[in-house]
Amino acid sequence: MTSPSATLTAWAGAWLHGLSAPDDVVDAMQEWAPMHLVCAENAVTAGRTGLPWPDPQDSGAATLLGTLRREATVESELRLVLPEPGDVRGLPADTAFAKGAISSGQGVLIGRPGHAGTGLVPTVEGPDVLRWTAYTIDETPIDADQIPLGEAEYLMREATREAASAISGLHTVGADTATHPREVIAEALAHTGRHRYPDSTPARVLRVLDSADRVDAILSAAVRLSPADPLTAASGTLAELLRPLGRSVRLARAAAINSTTRAARTS
Repeated sequence: MTSPSATLTAWAGAWLHGLSAPDDVVDAMQEWAPMHLVCAENAVTAGRTGLPWPDPQDSGAATLLGTLRREATVESELRLVLPEPGDVRGLPADTAFAKGAISSGQGVLIGRPGHAGTGLVPTVEGPDVLRWTAYTIDETPIDADQIPLGEAEYLMREATREAASAISGLHTVGADTATHPREVIAEALAHTGRHRYPDSTPARVLRVLDSADRVDAILSAAVRLSPADPLTAASGTLAELLRPLGRSVRLARAAAINSTTRAARTS
């Protein structure tokens, strides 16, 4: 697991449909930070959700579960979004939630498509503190940009080849050869490996997520080991190559996590 929003979506999705216990969700969230501050984005959201505003409270990850439980209905969707500047798919346009999710690079949507819902965005407040801000979504968007799991698998197969090719060429463009790429990749994978998935996660989903983690680790190694001068032609070529690969990783991760929550909802 590579983000608090992914952890919350996967584990809360399992919990909401009876596939995990609330303590399991809290334990998974504690891996990201021992302290979780939760607050509403404004007074309207505070009145609707019962969350504190304007100052957050150290109410813990359990408060997130209460918020999700209040919002959850039979027709509600729990959805991970992983946007970046220039790629805002899945976000409700021109909203405070969209702005916060883009800034954070992640977020969680819950609601019935076409109806009001809630968005949650985490931000790092300190080395051991995550702050979650809840936003009111006037109209939960239909997830028209979600790719099928099969397409996510294909994306990761292609991305694995391209990422491996990119990092294998670093030594030919003056990269730092003191550190071997395998060491950097192993370090990144060890970090993501700390965050486990619910037992109910389908094997196919786990394969996609494992591939995404591996590609992301290769990309991180490529950035870390690339030549120091960002103006070199080689560095420019590397940056152009890595950008779409990073986007493929985000698409695959969101597709995999969201397919799991959909499967749990319809089971």
